[in-house]
Amino acid sequence: MTRSIRPDAVLVQAVIAGALSFAHLHDLAAAAGQDGWKAWAYPISVDLLLVAAWRRLRGNSRSRLAWSWFLIALVASLGANVATAGLLDLEHVPAWLRILVAGWPALAFLGGTLLAHSLTAGDRVPVPPAPAAPAPAPDIEPVPAPEPAREQISTPAPVPALPEAAAPAVPPALVDHARKLAAEHRTRTGADIDAATLRARGIPEDLATSIVAQLA
Repeated sequence: MTRSIRPDAVLVQAVIAGALSFAHLHDLAAAAGQDGWKAWAYPISVDLLLVAAWRRLRGNSRSRLAWSWFLIALVASLGANVATAGLLDLEHVPAWLRILVAGWPALAFLGGTLLAHSLTAGDRVPVPPAPAAPAPAPDIEPVPAPEPAREQISTPAPVPALPEAAAPAVPPALVDHARKLAAEHRTRTGADIDAATLRARGIPEDLATSIVAQLA
């Protein structure tokens, strides 16, 4: 069963706009002294930065970093379109524009690196909430020994031992997270991690000592 192929007007318009913007960026880079394959690399760099910023915006629309680099790439694309529309003499490109074109690769590399390696709110490892503190042990008064009888001296009754407070339960996910921190600390310093370092890395204070004991 064959299906009729109908052209999508939006897709056709996107292809035309992309091709024209690509050509304008190439022409501007060539006029600024970037000849050969380098002139073709500039429009690819601008479009890739634009796409990378847009993908980060789809995941987190409030990211200031993604919005900043999206606007930088958009200004670069629109600026090339306007500059090649007859407002700029491509035979005599001003020095400031040559400087901008020559510095664009470093700027695009910085933007791509920040977009690729910056953490968003969803990328951070969630730390489980600290469990509730155990209830204090009840105070038990010792039972006094009975007075010895005159005819027979009985031994005093034993005093019951006070119950020990149960150690706080440590979630397995928090132990796994602390184990990763300990491995990183051992690799960096060559020593085992202590409770103070775990507390500084976000582990709750009442659980740091128990976790250090489990990791020993």
